[in-house]
Amino acid sequence: MWQRLTQGIEQNWYSRRPGLNLLLLPLWLLAAPVIYWKRYQALENPAEKLRTPVVVVGNITVGGTGKTPLITYLVNRVQALGYRAGIISRGYGGEAPGYPLLVTNGTAVDYCGDEPKLLQQRLQCPVVVDPQRHRAASLLDGEVDIIFSDDGLQHYGLGRDGEILVVDGERGFGNGWLLPVGPLREPVSRADSVDVVLTNGSDFSVHAARLINASSGRQQPLSWLEGRDVQAVAGIGNPQRFYRTLEDLGARVEPHSFADHHEFKARDFNFPATSDIVMTEKDWVKCRAFATENMWYLAVDAQLTSAAEQQLDVLLKQLLSVS
Repeated sequence: MWQRLTQGIEQNWYSRRPGLNLLLLPLWLLAAPVIYWKRYQALENPAEKLRTPVVVVGNITVGGTGKTPLITYLVNRVQALGYRAGIISRGYGGEAPGYPLLVTNGTAVDYCGDEPKLLQQRLQCPVVVDPQRHRAASLLDGEVDIIFSDDGLQHYGLGRDGEILVVDGERGFGNGWLLPVGPLREPVSRADSVDVVLTNGSDFSVHAARLINASSGRQQPLSWLEGRDVQAVAGIGNPQRFYRTLEDLGARVEPHSFADHHEFKARDFNFPATSDIVMTEKDWVKCRAFATENMWYLAVDAQLTSAAEQQLDVLLKQLLSVS
């Protein structure tokens, strides 16, 4: 019952009208003033900045928008310019014995969360997890040339030198209401105050790059999926995008959706032994311990338009003082 109620609320978030979500108006009347007050306080009393420039990559809606592939692009771009990049994250879904936590190859996903682990594994750059983002950034201050915060637009205790807002081009800002009537963490007008707004679907797109075996690490060409029946498993914010990607690659998809940041167990993959299972890279980092030869993950990359690349280059070079 609770799951159906939650699904109904989320569906109304992305309808033209809030519908039955207006029944949540009493909660909205409590939440909205707090959201506006936090923003006002942040503007009146900005957080202290670090020596190292900090760029927040986030969104103002609930759910996935493509931040992780975009951060991957940004780190790669900074490295191509000859500089060192670090990443900080809240570490949603993880619980470490102590903070701040520097994520290493040996760090358990249970400690750091799925997205920080994915970024550390993919980029092999410093990644620090801490619910107090300022404390995480302080650990990297002076150790790298620029710090990217994975999400955190609304975490005003973190001083920042740049903000990049990522928007889901399919779902946009939903019905335009703040939580819980709508999906907005902050009003749409917040987009006017950031340095760069990038829309997933027009300014950049997320494309399948590699199909990798979850157990052995061997790769198959993406064409391997054509005409193949697959059990598609996703514990991400917008699983439909993942399923469509597999279908576009020619796979016949049987979808299995879990909550965002779901803590996967082997029993979640109780499919026939002959089944081919495909998951996201973010989900794979939580399944490595029990992965089998019939399990695969799809690695994705962000591809930006030339205009979007130029926007980001202007911001990066300004903060890195690159001539």
